[in-house]
Amino acid sequence: MTIETIVVLAAMLNARAYDPLARIEAPIERIDLVVEDDARRRELPLRVYLPVGDAPAPVVLFSHGLGGSSKNNPYLGEHWAARGFVVVFMQHPGSDESVWRDAPPAQRMGAMRRAASAANFLLRVNDVPAVIDQLERWNTESGHALAGRLDLDRIGMSGHSFGAVTTQGVSGQSQPVGKSYTDARIRAAVMMSPSSPRRAGADALQRAFATVRIPWLLMTGTKDEASVGDQSVESRLAVFPAIPPGDKYEIVLFNAEHSAFGDRALPGDAEARNSNHHRVILALTTAFWDAYLRDEPRAKAWLEADTSAHPSEGGARSVLESEDRWQQK
Repeated sequence: MTIETIVVLAAMLNARAYDPLARIEAPIERIDLVVEDDARRRELPLRVYLPVGDAPAPVVLFSHGLGGSSKNNPYLGEHWAARGFVVVFMQHPGSDESVWRDAPPAQRMGAMRRAASAANFLLRVNDVPAVIDQLERWNTESGHALAGRLDLDRIGMSGHSFGAVTTQGVSGQSQPVGKSYTDARIRAAVMMSPSSPRRAGADALQRAFATVRIPWLLMTGTKDEASVGDQSVESRLAVFPAIPPGDKYEIVLFNAEHSAFGDRALPGDAEARNSNHHRVILALTTAFWDAYLRDEPRAKAWLEADTSAHPSEGGARSVLESEDRWQQK
């Protein structure tokens, strides 16, 4: 038996033994907090999902899409917390649910389009370090609900749609003006419905993503288009080829629309929701967080196991459907 064969068999055994969908079935504590960013006169609501126990745990941040809130996507918060992560859902005033909630129905789409602005992008990418700074303070504040609960040397960043744009901005993507908003405290990032820079050619794409230094997981679908913004399926798929190799992954869910990553269908959806999409999202993101925030070798083996011929042996492909596309580099 060759060394190469032994390595492959060991990876398959690790992948088979690891299950990112298993979870501790215990009550998850939800805590609603507010970050008071006095310097910017800005209040940032948070919903925090706390895992069982009192030991410090890795932290996963989540940035909502346009018109969303910190209360969205509890399926992610509940599962990640049940896997032992402190999950912090941020809310971004100016591009949150306040944009449409009080507007007359006929004016809501216009309000949403105006909120998808460069000004709100700048607010968002500055919200992230403000939240991390406050988490650092709360972690050492005697008597606070988060005191001693946060392992802030192990921070993951994630988001959907405008939240993915935000995540890209703080985890390595460079901006056209040469300004960087990368926060070095972030160790790994997940983008659901990623975006290419607007009106970017191939050279601009390469320049924008050449500065990505940390692990990235991109998640999109073959029908991932939104009614606001200028992103197409093609522009979302253009991100993965442009990022440097090394701990980079992409899943393309067959027939998944933009809403597949959220709690519910959106007006204009044409496809029936596929329950396996959320199963894939939970499995891949959990393994990614385990691999890069916990340095769990079994999780990385599960992500990278070549089980295309025998998916029953475990590995990422074991949770996918036949027309989903999974790649890594």
